[in-house]
Amino acid sequence: MEPQLAALATSGATTPVGLMVSDGWAQARRRIAALFGRGDAARAEDAAGELERSRTELTLASDAGDADAVAAIRGEWEADLRRLVRRDPDAVAELRALVEEFGPRVGGVHNEISGSARVTGTVVQAHTVTGLTLPSPRA
Repeated sequence: MEPQLAALATSGATTPVGLMVSDGWAQARRRIAALFGRGDAARAEDAAGELERSRTELTLASDAGDADAVAAIRGEWEADLRRLVRRDPDAVAELRALVEEFGPRVGGVHNEISGSARVTGTVVQAHTVTGLTLPSPRA
């Protein structure tokens, strides 16, 4: 499987699992079930049932703090999505649309420095800084 499709399947699995415990679940569930149904109402209904079973398991696992069970549920949906996009290339565009619509929002970064200390000069906030040259502070 192409790396891009594998990444899409991963984010596609993260999206429904995250939504299972949110207010947008009902709308997302219909769309995800339709994606798996591929135009077949009975298959979509079966997928909706599987989604609800997973939601129940996820709620119990989350309440119990069972991170392994949560990861296993996500892994099951990831495997199902990989099979789906491998079997039906037309599903790729629909899955991308679902991830864009319901996936986690990537927002801007807002850093705030506060406190009673007076800071003058350059402030650098970063995870890793290499090869950085700063000008000397003015006297």
